[in-house]
Amino acid sequence: MLAFLASNPNGCMRANEAGHITASSLVLDASGKNVLLTLHPRVGRWIQLGGHCEESDRSVVDAALREAREESGIHDLDIDAHLLSAHTHPITCSLGKPTRHLDLRFLVRAPEGARAVRSEESTDLRWWPVDALPESAEADTIAHLVGLAEKR
Repeated sequence: MLAFLASNPNGCMRANEAGHITASSLVLDASGKNVLLTLHPRVGRWIQLGGHCEESDRSVVDAALREAREESGIHDLDIDAHLLSAHTHPITCSLGKPTRHLDLRFLVRAPEGARAVRSEESTDLRWWPVDALPESAEADTIAHLVGLAEKR
């Protein structure tokens, strides 16, 4: 990812057709037993919250927290600024052209009793028990992320 950014000065912006850094959040409830997932309209699967960096974001951590707040409707989230994981995957996103996301993922905790509200960016939004994820979820990836989060 560092080599990518060195050769792509605008690598954090979605307009960079070669690919771009994205910021994601693994949102766990206060107990750590439930994960908030969005049914992504383009991907068609249950995935973690997140999205593209914007000019107003001071850092990728800020972008991940902004995206988590926008997509969950929960404003008093707490983000761990230490990188949880990184993943690169091909995608056709809002550019309408095949590209790739260089996804940086962070751990976010919701307060006790937090109620999620679906945004227009999602087909559905739900809390799922970490040990009973939906069939269309990236279950292996999410389970791995939850395992990493448990070690913190």
